[in-house]
Amino acid sequence: MKKILFYTNQFFGGLGSEDTAYAAPEVREEMVGPAMGFGAALKDVGEIVATIICGDNFYAENMDEGRAFLRQQIEKYQPDLVIAGPAFNAGRFGIACGDVCKTAKEMGVEAMTGLYEENPAVEMFRKDCYILQVAKSAAGMRKAVPLMAGFAKKLLTGEKLGSPKAEQYYAKGQRVNIFREKNGAERAVDMLLKKIKGEEYETELELSTYEKVDPSTPIADLSKAKIALCTTGGMVPMGNPDHMVAATAKFWKAYPIAGDKMEGGEWESVHAGFDPVYANEDPNRVTPYDMLKMLEKEGIIGDVYPELITTTGNSTSVADATRMGQEIAERLISAGVNGVLLTST
Repeated sequence: MKKILFYTNQFFGGLGSEDTAYAAPEVREEMVGPAMGFGAALKDVGEIVATIICGDNFYAENMDEGRAFLRQQIEKYQPDLVIAGPAFNAGRFGIACGDVCKTAKEMGVEAMTGLYEENPAVEMFRKDCYILQVAKSAAGMRKAVPLMAGFAKKLLTGEKLGSPKAEQYYAKGQRVNIFREKNGAERAVDMLLKKIKGEEYETELELSTYEKVDPSTPIADLSKAKIALCTTGGMVPMGNPDHMVAATAKFWKAYPIAGDKMEGGEWESVHAGFDPVYANEDPNRVTPYDMLKMLEKEGIIGDVYPELITTTGNSTSVADATRMGQEIAERLISAGVNGVLLTST
């Protein structure tokens, strides 16, 4: 009987929600949360010998410690497979699952997880491990478990895997030679004819597509324009009163700003993608409010919108970024803002 080590977060592990997101990793020699569904589906080929539970924030902010704990459990239990998640579109959880799988693979243990296509962890870890395509939220758990369990069974038994599309996992960027009855030119012509006739066909080379955004009309007279300052640098009032996250943000905040500059000691950056020491020393390095106020005094711009719009851009999904952008735009338009200075890191 093959041995399986399971990883999940504080929510699915039954510890709590955001209030326990800093929970340190622990291991239980039982099936906890989704592990029970996987255990039942895989009982003929494998046994889940233990469940690792770790808070999302803890793993995101203490990755070295999280990896060290995982390595200890892998050495202890000697699993044949590590299953993490599924994390759906949960960014912090997804990154933890991806990192867990990557760490397991580095130790010579097969690993897999399940993520929604817009989870930032897909692009971060798709080349390192198998990531099954699952729904956006935990409402898709009933479909995710049998899909992932079926794939896990193939990994455990050594059954030959099909293509990424057939198995429903994200392509890992590997090229595999296969033989076809027709050569490439003939297949291309066949696809073209089907497209012309309006018939269904399947491309052999999928191209990435990105949304095209038309630029706004230029501001006619900057000297009369109201300009807002926005940032994805995670800049918040000292103490982070609204618990802005260090990565995979799903919300934004607006904070009053006044005076001629943002003072050190009153603001801090919680962004986990860079060392914030110099940003905290002088917040204007990330959010140049002092420069905007100077332009206002010189009459180059009309006035500065009296709020800082802030979020954390680190690993934020395209869907969440799009939604937040629309929400912020609505607020600024209603306030008569004519232009935005958006700073990053």
